[in-house]
Amino acid sequence: MSTTATATAPSRTVAPARPRRPGAARHRHRRLVTALFLGPAVVYLLLFYGYPVVQNVVMGFQQYTISTFFTGEAPWVGLDNYREVLGSPLFRTALLNTALFTVGSIAGQFVLGLGLALFFRRRFPMSGVLRSLILLPWLIPLIVASAVWKWLLDTDAGALNRFLVGSGLVDTGVPWLTSTSLALVAVIGVNVWIGIPFNTVILHGGLQNIPEELYEAGALDGATRWRAFRHITWPMLRPVVSVVLVLGVVYTLKVLDIILGLTGGGPANATQTLATQSYQLSFTTFDFGQGAAVSNVLIVVSLVFAAVYLRLNRRAVDE
Repeated sequence: MSTTATATAPSRTVAPARPRRPGAARHRHRRLVTALFLGPAVVYLLLFYGYPVVQNVVMGFQQYTISTFFTGEAPWVGLDNYREVLGSPLFRTALLNTALFTVGSIAGQFVLGLGLALFFRRRFPMSGVLRSLILLPWLIPLIVASAVWKWLLDTDAGALNRFLVGSGLVDTGVPWLTSTSLALVAVIGVNVWIGIPFNTVILHGGLQNIPEELYEAGALDGATRWRAFRHITWPMLRPVVSVVLVLGVVYTLKVLDIILGLTGGGPANATQTLATQSYQLSFTTFDFGQGAAVSNVLIVVSLVFAAVYLRLNRRAVDE
């Protein structure tokens, strides 16, 4: 009698369920909380910064005039706005004035701001009060500051010229705002006065983070004040300097209120900058397409400067 072997199926072993790791749930919860905090900020930036920039870039390629607000039509003109703007003699004047205004303002603000920051690093009576008073120029609205300075620099009744004439330094009032050779210098001086508090506060904060032990060690090695500044203060302050200079340049490139309040871009376009040219094209001649083209050039200049400076500064730090 033949017997048949019965094959028995192999028994499957069920792996026990892996317990959830509390760390993973905590990580997801942290990501959710981060998204909830960052979400409103991202939406705000996209709505009030991203959309206007994109719209401005598009407008630079359109014939966007005041009639567009009634008809809704803005014909596409390609690069015509840029050809018209870049080929204008006024653009070259505005570009040169922008460079001079930016370099002069940043140099004055940074040097004086760094000097004041080093001065206030020392503790002396009333130092806190004086540091607070330095913030006043930065807190005053720009249009108000420009109105006050326009009165101070007036050729006939200005307080500065009255002082100069009364002290015998000059015979007649100096045309600070009406001379083609002095107007830009005067505007730069006012902008330096306004920007000093920002530089002082940020640089003073950076100086406060430098350990005193480094200066004590340098003093033991016989380092003078200049050598201590060169080998201790400046290298430790370089990241803060990068922030101050980049923000200062970007802010200065778009300065509009001060120039409009003091000179309006005159006399004879002596203080005309890219910012004022964009404003006048948009809101004086109502050619919003060309005004947007000039402002787009200004944006590109700001981005190029920021990228080049940060790259050079990073290379210097790596070396």
